[in-house]
Parts: sequence; C-alpha cells; structure tokens
Amino acid sequence: MRTINTITELKEWVRAQKKEGRSIGLIPTMGFLHEGHMSLVEKAKAENDVAVMSIFVNPAQFGPNEDFDRYPRDLERDQQLAASAGTDIIFAPSVEEMYPKESSISFSAGELAEKMCGATRFGHFDGVLKVVTKLFHLTEADRAYFGQKDAQQLAIIESLVSNFNFPIEIRRGETVREEDGLAKSSRNVYLSETERSEAPHLHKALQAGKQAALTGEDPKAAVSSYLQAHTSGKIDYIEFLSYPALASAVEGEAILALAVQFEKARLIDNLIFNPKGN
Repeated sequence: MRTINTITELKEWVRAQKKEGRSIGLIPTMGFLHEGHMSLVEKAKAENDVAVMSIFVNPAQFGPNEDFDRYPRDLERDQQLAASAGTDIIFAPSVEEMYPKESSISFSAGELAEKMCGATRFGHFDGVLKVVTKLFHLTEADRAYFGQKDAQQLAIIESLVSNFNFPIEIRRGETVREEDGLAKSSRNVYLSETERSEAPHLHKALQAGKQAALTGEDPKAAVSSYLQAHTSGKIDYIEFLSYPALASAVEGEAILALAVQFEKARLIDNLIFNPKGN
C-alpha cells in the first residue's frame, strides 16, 4: 500500500490504473478509522480492481465553532488499518494541497440540507459537496462508498451525482455498530465514561420509534420520550421523513433520524425502513 500526498502523484497513479483498464473504488474519509470504514474498503475491494481511500479532515465542512482543530487524527494508525483491509492507495493531502487558493465558485446543497443536521450546521453540506466533487474528479473512481450512518450526507451526494450526471456510482454501506448498538463514529472518543454508557440508548430510542411507526403511532414522540428517560444529552433533532427525498410526506422508504449533543460529542444515528412493514 502506498500513501500519496499530492494531486500530481495521485493523477499519475490514476492514469496508470486507467491505462491498464482497472476499475477504481473510492472510500472518502476524514481518518481516525474504525470498523465502519473497513467495511466500506471490503465492499470496494469486492466490486473494483483497486481501492483508494482519501484521508482528509475537510475544513470546508466545519463551522466556526465546531471541532476542526480537535478532530481526532492519527495517520500512522490509519495506514496500518487501511493496509490490513486491503486498501491499495491512501490519498492524504494537506489543506494547502486541496485548497491552494480561495475559490470564486461555491456549492449549495439546496433543500436537502435545510433540515436534520443542516438546520444547525449551516454550510456543512456545501463543504461536503466541495470536497467530494474534487475527490471524484481527481480519482476518476468508478464507484464511491459512503456509510448510511451519515444518511443525510449520502442522500445529498446521491442527488449531486444524479442531477449533474457524474460518471460515478454511489454505493451505500450499512451502519456498523458496537456490540451494544452504538453506531461506530470517530467522535465516540469524546464521550465521557457516563456518556458512553448512555450512548447505546440512541439506537434503542430509534428502535422504539420504529416500532411506534409500524403500529401507526408517532415515532418522533416515542424517540423523544425514550431519550429523555435514558440519556443526559441534549436532543438536537428527531426527524421522520421520506428517504432519500427527505420530504415530510412519507411514502415508501422512510428515515427516522436523531442527533444528540453530549458535552464534547454530537452523535447522530438513524434507521431506514418502510413504515408499512414491507
């Protein structure tokens, strides 16, 4: 496995792969890898000839009061994990390499970003679109892999690719969880011992909400009641929407999603299911 730090070297590697007719799978990450990322590598390796993982903490998707500076970073650890999973190339550029100058062109994620995480993280998904657009072009990947834990991000990226005819296929990876149900996340390291014991209740709250939806009751009320009874975190949002359209009128597949703010960690989780039981 190689680690590449510059765009020039990455493009040389991509040209060599394309010359040999190899398909490329891209796993975009911000590093501090966990089993969720590894499952995406496994999926990419099964469906492509080579897999490239980007490790880049993207400043464009962080707000002024968010955790960009303290976001966990450990490239040596990430390299070992990525290599053990079969990654062929890590692309780990600096901020200056990715954004050498201020761009005069900006992105707008539109209506899909006006709810859930986007309701309070203004400009977050605009920054996500900025970096994935660059990564899609630089890697010329045939497929890109994203986890369903970040379901709103996934829906927005799928919309970008569809609306603007990007020559890439977006592949979904299921949320990977700890044994107690907590969704794997790089930010879980921020949790105190007490908060870590409470965090699995986020998934249990969603399960209670799903059951309510399946029986014709209010899923958001069920989730809220459960969270207030079992966690000390502040509820940021609870949403029950169609998926991936994120519309209020739920027909077919739906998403039940939440965000809870603990002292140093804001955790998100969701379930995607058909409320008709199909």
